[in-house]
Amino acid sequence: MNTFSQIKAVAFDLDGTLIDSVPDLAAATRATLEELALPLCSDEQVRSWVGNGAEMLMRRALSFALNTAVTEEQLQACMPKFMHFYGLNLQQHSQLYPGVESVLEQLQQAGYRMAIVTNKPYEFTLPLLKAFNIDAYFSMVLGGDSLSKMKPDPLPLQHILHEWRLETEQLLMVGDSKNDILAAKSAKVASVGLTYGYNYGEDIGLSGPDAVCEQFSEITALLKLRDKATEQ
Repeated sequence: MNTFSQIKAVAFDLDGTLIDSVPDLAAATRATLEELALPLCSDEQVRSWVGNGAEMLMRRALSFALNTAVTEEQLQACMPKFMHFYGLNLQQHSQLYPGVESVLEQLQQAGYRMAIVTNKPYEFTLPLLKAFNIDAYFSMVLGGDSLSKMKPDPLPLQHILHEWRLETEQLLMVGDSKNDILAAKSAKVASVGLTYGYNYGEDIGLSGPDAVCEQFSEITALLKLRDKATEQ
């Protein structure tokens, strides 16, 4: 557990980590394809497409529906439609994963600073956090378009290190995707990989996180908060 002994701040991914957002992403994706008179996709297909931002999700969806490579013009033409439909479906079927709110409360009470580092567009990130009443836990929220680069690039984590004046051993990245783990490795910070999220069908352990958790609540034990978790 020495890897986590100096942690003072935790950066969390959003989709597939804190919130199961696939049902609403899938609804927006299908609505976009339907408006374009293209074949529709399933929730499970969308589950395998998310993680690299909205544009990559739609690129994969269009490639599936058209059964061919997608041009930049085709992609950009459909993005406003997708953004519109996702705005309408932001919290219709999404839900927090078990234990998320309890763990966030424990971390806050223990004095950890917390941030969101997601590839989801910022315009959807904050409303989603507010919809589930967890926005107050995070003192920094970075969407996929908040900086010039997004995960797996280390820039978002480097930004947190700089803004919060942290050493690399003081920041932990928690996520469900290899993008999260690769970003953490590049930024030289510790990482926890969650097994229940969206990782393109790959075992998150293959990306080499410092720890693998099957449940969100296991994070408290890694950070030596087990006693506090038991008390509540």
